[in-house]
Amino acid sequence: MMHYFEKLVFAQPLWLLLLAIIPVLVAHYIFKNKKQYAALTVPSLAWTKNININLKTKLRFIPFTLRMIAFALLVIVMARPQIHSKQRKVNVEGIDIILALDVSGSMRARDLKPDRLEASKKVAKTFIDSRENDRIGLVVFSGEAFTQCPLTTDHSVLKNLFEPIKSGMIEDGTAIGDGLATAINRIKDSKAISRVIILLTDGVQNSGNIDPISAAEIAKTYGIRVYTIGAGSKGTAPMPVQTPYGEQIMNVEVNIDEDILKKVANITDAQYFRATDNQSLEDIYLEIDQLEKSKVDVNIFQNKSEEFHYFAVAALLVLLLELLLRLTIFRIKP
Repeated sequence: MMHYFEKLVFAQPLWLLLLAIIPVLVAHYIFKNKKQYAALTVPSLAWTKNININLKTKLRFIPFTLRMIAFALLVIVMARPQIHSKQRKVNVEGIDIILALDVSGSMRARDLKPDRLEASKKVAKTFIDSRENDRIGLVVFSGEAFTQCPLTTDHSVLKNLFEPIKSGMIEDGTAIGDGLATAINRIKDSKAISRVIILLTDGVQNSGNIDPISAAEIAKTYGIRVYTIGAGSKGTAPMPVQTPYGEQIMNVEVNIDEDILKKVANITDAQYFRATDNQSLEDIYLEIDQLEKSKVDVNIFQNKSEEFHYFAVAALLVLLLELLLRLTIFRIKP
């Protein structure tokens, strides 16, 4: 009930000023009733203790009280009480995103912790969690490329498909162009307001059938933006290397074809980023998240409902009750 009155507003609130009359009428009623009794001076009131006042006398103020309530309700009716309700309609136009992830042997380097591939998988899953309105897919590439997950809004399934990804799962090498072309093929027919590929690699194109620049030109014709990320520290990086004495950690030279990755990003009107550690990789995905925002339109519709009829019915019932009491219990006998 309190919630109902909190939402109540009045279309013509000036009528409520009439409620100020009620205290005046109450004061007049009290004054009038006092004058109806004659004053008599007596030496003692002890004899009045045994006098019983009947119920009718005790409740003689009820008809007047009911009339005041009815008056207040009618004033509220004149003020036109209303309830304004708001409805929100949210229109969401998401972005379609393909994550193209390099899974070549060099992604086992440990300049990112625990290694480049695991760090990339972890940050990618966090990025997916922040894109609840978007369809996201996953392409993996090494010496060749294939689709690990097509575009989907089922992000739980998508994240689960990151688990089996590991270096060596497909023929080794770095086919950046093939990875990009596969991602383009998965997103080119999308009707989303924006189509984006985030391509992460740590190497140089050394295999595959399509060069990255040609793939970038294809992406451009479809209006697809390709953000490229070079993963790896500058100089050398610790890498597990197989030796006659077993696998050992050795520092190997880091080779990332930044020129090609920058050109791919520039051709598609996107950006190139370099991730040299876990924090910089996280920051890159956060920046891309800010650059590519889904379109969310919120339309607010306001409805008005007239509530005066409830108060009018209540006023009528109170007046009928007051009339009934005056014709029965409080009837003045001739």
